[in-house]
Amino acid sequence: MRDTRLSEAARRLGTAVVKAAVRQAQEQARAGSVAPEDVAATAVALLPRTAGGLRPVVNATGVVLHTNLGRASLSAAARRAVQDAAGPTDVELDLRTGVRARRGRTALAALRERVPSAGAAHVVNNGAAALVLVATALAAGKEIVISRGEMVEIGDGFRLPDLLVSTGARLREVGTTNRTTVADYAAATGPGTAFVLKVHPSNFRITGFTRTADVGELTSLGVPVVVDIGSGLLGPHPVLPDEPDAETQLRAGASLVTASGDKLLGGPQCGLLLGDEALVRTVSRHPLARAVRVDKLTLAALEATLTGPATPTARALAATAAGLTDRAERLARALHADGVDVAVVVSAATVGGGGAPGVTLPSAALSLPERYADALRTRPVPVVGRLEAGRCLLDLRAVPPEDDERLAEAVRSVSDPAAEG
Repeated sequence: MRDTRLSEAARRLGTAVVKAAVRQAQEQARAGSVAPEDVAATAVALLPRTAGGLRPVVNATGVVLHTNLGRASLSAAARRAVQDAAGPTDVELDLRTGVRARRGRTALAALRERVPSAGAAHVVNNGAAALVLVATALAAGKEIVISRGEMVEIGDGFRLPDLLVSTGARLREVGTTNRTTVADYAAATGPGTAFVLKVHPSNFRITGFTRTADVGELTSLGVPVVVDIGSGLLGPHPVLPDEPDAETQLRAGASLVTASGDKLLGGPQCGLLLGDEALVRTVSRHPLARAVRVDKLTLAALEATLTGPATPTARALAATAAGLTDRAERLARALHADGVDVAVVVSAATVGGGGAPGVTLPSAALSLPERYADALRTRPVPVVGRLEAGRCLLDLRAVPPEDDERLAEAVRSVSDPAAEG
């Protein structure tokens, strides 16, 4: 522990973490796999990068918003904002007057600027919480009218009907799985209706003999219309013309829109609530709002996402097939020169994160022998690809160009030119 490398690591990671690495290295020495004089160096090699358990990975799966990999990657601006907000901040203090101020006021102002049709905005800790808070504040003991075709499961076994019923609201299902008209909604609304809920089925599609009522039609019913767009798209996107966005839904007459911040917005995990000023105020002042509020780090990352440069998500969506192919070919040439069995193949990437179901993003990938999948995934900085037709594919759609060399170095580190002939 007096080795300068280990003593410095103890200050950075904590003594317990370093001691655990030393003991592991000592056990290897006792087993004969490490020379006694190499125990300290082995312990250094075993140390984690940070004191936390999460490990950064390179997302080469071809899924831009991979839920298992934490969905959206924060921009450099958002990461710097989080670092600055890690210490004491003016999150609830007006430095000019010295009195308490509204929490997250600058992030909320940035959100409203991006969605001009919103009279007010509120932020909670995730998209499901935003919808649950709305249902609790507006519909406890009342009815929520919803189409049977929109009673979705949102992932990990959580089903929308169960979440909504847990708030004390009653669900009034209308229409059928494939067809629901405005007349169906009209027949179900009455004095006990809190609001009509329209949910974007973001992780599946129903095609064929279908019919849905749009927001403009539902506004004629005389009750609030709440729209859960899910994916967090604030305005129309040229690559995703069929994906609903907050601005368009509010302009069409939606009273409230709920969405996630860590999907197409490209920000931190949070739930966005936008719309009518009076309704947002009612929801934000409900006691449950205190239990689902976001911390200062999320507020900092959200504001930087809204006001800063293009996010990694936006860059991944905007990448062209030709540009991705050029990058893949440059990488393949360099790796082939080092004896790696690699080829460039056409690939089909997806949005992921429950957004844009059925949309395929043309991409390019490095094709490697199947054994690379496990070897790359278990590196100190893991690279996660996908297996297809007996080959390991590293899709470049979600890999930032600045990570190309890191990706190439990872492949070199696990290659075995002799085994690959």
